[in-house]
Amino acid sequence: MIPEFVRPFLWSYDISKMNLKRDKKRIITNILNFGTTKATDWLFSIYDKNDIKENVKNPMPGEWSEKSLNFWSIVLNVESKIEGRKIK
Repeated sequence: MIPEFVRPFLWSYDISKMNLKRDKKRIITNILNFGTTKATDWLFSIYDKNDIKENVKNPMPGEWSEKSLNFWSIVLNVESKIEGRKIK
């Protein structure tokens, strides 16, 4: 179940129909890009850190803010690839 406080970061989706496993990449991407501390804390309590790192290493094309991706690459100590370039 996705909590109501996460809804603003998944604004174009019906969170009642989202599945934590099936929609993992979308949920992680949106919350890391736009989420508050409360939302990111929830994200890290739901998903394994390696799953989150994998989403930062191999970001969804065209979905990430370069600043957000750079920030999370540093925080998670991973090298990210965006549009053929390495970030970090």
